[in-house]
Amino acid sequence: MSAAVTPVTQATFRKEVVESDVPVLVDFWAEWCGPCKALRPELEKVADKLGERARVVSVDVDSERGLAAMFQVLSIPTVVIYSGGRQVDEFTGARPAGEILRRVEKIL
Repeated sequence: MSAAVTPVTQATFRKEVVESDVPVLVDFWAEWCGPCKALRPELEKVADKLGERARVVSVDVDSERGLAAMFQVLSIPTVVIYSGGRQVDEFTGARPAGEILRRVEKIL
């Protein structure tokens, strides 16, 4: 796991995501998920490109079932984008870094 993508848990979610001063991309994933593994390097590119303007965090749905249920994650990977303490965008499936960046830059 890259240092650019920070793991979060139910205990740290509020502080790391909801109370963040910058937009946060939340990647719901699992170790056994092929598309999740394809998405991870794209999210790392996004994190590197955005620097301090936004953050990328990850939630392992196998160990954080409560968070996955709270967001009604039925398919992975699912990425939820938070800004100003609320959800502003969401997508499911692996996407290229450029497409993800365009989504985030709309809210910066």
